[in-house]
Amino acid sequence: MKFLILNQRYAVLAGVTLLTFASLICAAVVDVWFWVPVVIFGALMVVGWFDLRQTRHSILRNYPVSGHIRFILESFRPEIRQYMIESDQDEVPFSRQSRGLVYQRAKGVEDKRPFGTIEEVYSSGYAWLTHSVAPTSITDIDFRVRVGGAACKQPYDASLYNISAMSFGSLSGNAILALNKGAKKGGFAHDTGEGSISRYHREGGGDLIYQVASGYFGCRNDDGTFSEERFAETASNPQVKMIEVKLSQGAKPGHGGMLPAAKITPEISEARGIPMGIDCISPAAHSTFSTPVGLMEFIARLRDLSGGKPVGFKLCIGHRREFMCIVKAMLKTGILPDFIVVDGKEGGTGAAPVEFANRVGMPMREGLTFVHNALRGAGVRDQIKIGAAGKIVTAFDIAQTLALGADWCNAARGFMFALGCIQAQSCHTNHCPVGIATQDPLRQRALNVGDKSDRVARFHHNTMHALAEITGAAGLTDPRNFMPYHFMVRQKDNEFLDGNEAYPYLPEGFLVSGGPEIEGLHDWYSRWDRASAETFAPSEIPFGPFKRHKNVVTEKAAQ
Repeated sequence: MKFLILNQRYAVLAGVTLLTFASLICAAVVDVWFWVPVVIFGALMVVGWFDLRQTRHSILRNYPVSGHIRFILESFRPEIRQYMIESDQDEVPFSRQSRGLVYQRAKGVEDKRPFGTIEEVYSSGYAWLTHSVAPTSITDIDFRVRVGGAACKQPYDASLYNISAMSFGSLSGNAILALNKGAKKGGFAHDTGEGSISRYHREGGGDLIYQVASGYFGCRNDDGTFSEERFAETASNPQVKMIEVKLSQGAKPGHGGMLPAAKITPEISEARGIPMGIDCISPAAHSTFSTPVGLMEFIARLRDLSGGKPVGFKLCIGHRREFMCIVKAMLKTGILPDFIVVDGKEGGTGAAPVEFANRVGMPMREGLTFVHNALRGAGVRDQIKIGAAGKIVTAFDIAQTLALGADWCNAARGFMFALGCIQAQSCHTNHCPVGIATQDPLRQRALNVGDKSDRVARFHHNTMHALAEITGAAGLTDPRNFMPYHFMVRQKDNEFLDGNEAYPYLPEGFLVSGGPEIEGLHDWYSRWDRASAETFAPSEIPFGPFKRHKNVVTEKAAQ
């Protein structure tokens, strides 16, 4: 009995083995229909005995057959959690409440809520809009901002809400086509991502922001270096309205990538300008420039080659001094980007190392506030537009981001939800259940381009309508007039701050005025003094290089 108790983990294997032979006997002497359980139990028996002999999984050796239940449950754990366990407010990474709102607005169905808020309004981190006793009514919801400085010959009137960078390759052809057709119908822009312009972008006919990343896809020589001729050809496409130099991506800043040769299809090869059968490398850094001045000169070069279209850059803030290096390079060269897109570390990606996704880079709000104030401090904020991206899916998200200093907002996953994304988080497996993040032709077929493009356009329209309503509630006539003081942020359970206190606008020109140092801004002045237009490398470590103490034990032994 003790033996049986100690080895009961093998009971399932013993049971299916006995049932296999019992069914086999019955099939021989009773009825041929017993061959059905023979096949079923026999298959389980074979699996069990294989489990005992394999060496990869300890749990299967100790629990043959039954151990597979653990792996089965683990395989659809995200779905179990999403549909059965998590609450409407659990953010993993988007809450059910946020996703549901996007689905409703994309479908054009009721997006109202009964019975009151489910937010914890007295919890730390809760933010709210201060409304006016004299609200306004806004009928024109086509909110736009002109992007293009003095050196730009073809400025672009961008919507306040656009599709953020997602490449063809990480997204399916049908997904790209649906997004671009939706952008065309709704009159907003679609960022190509670093994978360049595919035939699906061209077929959609929507406005494009052409992203130039370290791999120079769509504008590269055979050795992977930048090609002026190919860039000029790509940028001359009338669909291309702006050019964005990607310095870093929020979800994995400072990280390159590789597209294995096995995943390079003829369509991807054509779009990116890369050969078939060879691994495609995306370096972590650009090869065309390595200094702040070099970046500015590259921007001027792209603006000239594109015929004067707006050119800017996208980055996730890391070392704040390095961004000040870029600002100093603007002042030294007189070359200003037309726009800067601040990507938050909470941004999305098809695949990123866990350490990068969780722990590298600055969140969007802090990054946006820093960029906005650094440009103000240098006296150039009014000449450069700022876009922002990082989990922006609701009208409140847009309003608050505009208040913090952005001129417009981008969203990737929000528009993926509009396409029908269910947050299965299998983007990197090529097994996307709804045909969005996959190159599998059969899975792509599930995505109906006509229907989904309507949903993309409808989501944008309804979000802009909601933005107009929330703007009117604040007593404003245009969402671009939102300021930090229109929002309150709870810092502790019983304490909240005015938005001006939490995210203040710093004085114009304070970094370059030459006047006395403003109290409380010592860190800004110190960082500015250490920044150089010629190099990203630090001239000194702020508090001196760290020196380890000598080994006391070794010193005593020497004595």
